[in-house]
Amino acid sequence: MPATVTNLTDYGCFAELEDGVEGLVHVSEMSWAHEAKHPSKIVSVSDRVNAVILNVDRKGRKISLGMKQVEPNPWNVVEQRYPPGAKITGKVRSITDFGVFVGLEEGIDGLIHISDISWTRHVKHPSEVFKKGQPIEAVVLKVDREKERISLGFKQLTSDPWETDIPQKYRVGSGVRGKVTKITDFGVFVELEENVEGLIHISESGVEAPARVEDVFHIGNEVEAKIIRIDTAERKIALSVREHRRDSDKEAVDRFHHTQGKLDQSIGAVASKITRRQKNDEGKES
Repeated sequence: MPATVTNLTDYGCFAELEDGVEGLVHVSEMSWAHEAKHPSKIVSVSDRVNAVILNVDRKGRKISLGMKQVEPNPWNVVEQRYPPGAKITGKVRSITDFGVFVGLEEGIDGLIHISDISWTRHVKHPSEVFKKGQPIEAVVLKVDREKERISLGFKQLTSDPWETDIPQKYRVGSGVRGKVTKITDFGVFVELEENVEGLIHISESGVEAPARVEDVFHIGNEVEAKIIRIDTAERKIALSVREHRRDSDKEAVDRFHHTQGKLDQSIGAVASKITRRQKNDEGKES
């Protein structure tokens, strides 16, 4: 039924149904859109609106009205419009500490959680990757019609390199070279390639007391290490400088022994030749 807005409050607006009869439209009942945080963003005093009577409290002499109920609820068909696995396009409506809200249509937003932004990059805040108003693509992960939530994924636009490329490229026991990106109390993070990091735990740093890790490793410096563990489930690569040095020392010793062996053989051959020559000379004298 038609009504006239007579007053705005922080929690809604009052609308006159007829002379002397007013009802309250709570802000949550104004629009299916989640961004309706204040009535002034939707209506103004003296506006003519259509509303539905939701509840009548005769004892309290209160009438609760709803404006959004005049229009069909878009969430009733959201599962058909946005099935899991579908690729969507939308604009970034807002950015929070935990993710990015993407506008799909009027009244329908989807959330890209911070954990679904990148397979490999350690994103500290979504603003590192997205800007408000930016058009983006994403994949529908889950739809919860009752809670009016759509979970979206950005990293799911591409395959997971931890299941394909990384296990093939990086093998346990192999040596790698990378750049120090961060030093913590428990170890040193090393960038092996863009968005792929390994951790040298303090126990694998090769640093002996009283020296400290930060005395030996410096951000931006390159370091060589050995891969000692790859956890694809946790997306972690464990590195060891200690093991790498041990392998390098062993190789150096092996090379030395190999060289010494050749030298011993050469000396033995010369000695044998001299002995034969002496015997030949003794035979001639006799």
